[in-house]
Amino acid sequence: MTTVRAAVLRAPGTPPTVEDVELADPRDGEILVRIEAAGVCHSDYHYMTGGLTAPLPLVLGHEGAGIVEAVGPRASGRIKVGDRVALLWRPRCGVCEACVSGNPVLCELGRVQAATGGLPDGTSRLSFADGSELHHLMGVSCFAERVVVNENAAVVVPDGVPPEIAAISACAVITGVGAVWNVVEKAAGRPLLVIGAGGVGLSAIMGAALTGAHPVVAVDIDDEKLELAREFGATVTINSRQADAAAEVLAATGGRGVPWAIEAIGRPATLRQALDATAAGGTVVAVGLGAADTEFPVPLNQLVQRQKRVVGSLYGSSNPLIDLPRIFALYLAGRLPLDRLLGERMPLSEVATAYEHLVAGAVGRGILVP
Repeated sequence: MTTVRAAVLRAPGTPPTVEDVELADPRDGEILVRIEAAGVCHSDYHYMTGGLTAPLPLVLGHEGAGIVEAVGPRASGRIKVGDRVALLWRPRCGVCEACVSGNPVLCELGRVQAATGGLPDGTSRLSFADGSELHHLMGVSCFAERVVVNENAAVVVPDGVPPEIAAISACAVITGVGAVWNVVEKAAGRPLLVIGAGGVGLSAIMGAALTGAHPVVAVDIDDEKLELAREFGATVTINSRQADAAAEVLAATGGRGVPWAIEAIGRPATLRQALDATAAGGTVVAVGLGAADTEFPVPLNQLVQRQKRVVGSLYGSSNPLIDLPRIFALYLAGRLPLDRLLGERMPLSEVATAYEHLVAGAVGRGILVP
């Protein structure tokens, strides 16, 4: 048992508190990781406000990277002490229908973690000093000095990839880039729209530019974020506070609209913008999460008469054990400028402030350093 500092959420609508908690030693097939960097993601904020629910109290954080300090018994040997790893918030058992059919982000263990607030075996390695149980978030809980995770929720990071890049790659980057790689088809030379220029949306823009989409259209309400989108490969930028986004997209594409639109915010209004901006036969790819009860009204005749589609993409519809090494390789080759995606760095003790800045529209992906 180890005492660590961690950001604890006790109840929705209350700020997280950084306090001492107890962390048990890794069990079979688990690893102990000293966290070097953790990304400030909007998904945690949904749990903080109650828009999404999980067993409470819990330790926040699901986008992290660090150094392996211990390996539990009966491990595979794939991960060793001293390795830097990026942490995955979707486990993979390797034997359920989703895993064997090539869609591991829908592994049945994800439901186990969500329902129990534990690791894939349904139990927690976290507790308070008095012995009362403390839960994990998405099997990661990396807003902490150290974590215990299942080894199948970690990917080894190659030399040369900094911890903050490894951290954001395992959530924001793989979600955005992965949606382009794994869902969008035949992007080269064709228009692609991304609504939302936060960490996920900017990653999608990088993926679109990398695959040769043209024009790449970015929509947001913040000019500073749109300027960053241009740096990442957007060729057309639209401030939807100042103009009708769908009309501007149609104008930029000769009135046809885009064959593919990625919505990276998770709001009904922006999903509707995406649908209105797609061409006949086009597809809206929804990657942004909203509150659990969020609904999106779809105009039926657009679906039928213009044969449009709306599809969801969780975690970039990726296979992280394959896609994350590709992302790291492209970063090292200078093809994915992920350094420019990073925003402000703050100590773990300022986690509440970091989320105030996120909600206020901070540019770039914020990083917490335990």
